Amino acid sequence: MAGQGIANPLAQILSAAMLLTYALDMGEQAAWIEDAVARVLDEGWRTRDIADEGTPADHILGTAEMGDKVVAAL
Repeated sequence: MAGQGIANPLAQILSAAMLLTYALDMGEQAAWIEDAVARVLDEGWRTRDIADEGTPADHILGTAEMGDKVVAAL
């Protein structure tokens, strides 16, 4: 998967939210990240590994594109 742009970045992004919550006492900022991830998923955006047969092909993203969607949702 390395270098192919197909890895799902959401776990890493949510890990950063956990860091904010539990190590840095920045729960409000962590909630912003968690909400952004939830909005992206609620809009139907998926990486290949979590897409199902009902996911439109134009809603399947690569690693960078999914990260960009989350940033835009912030």
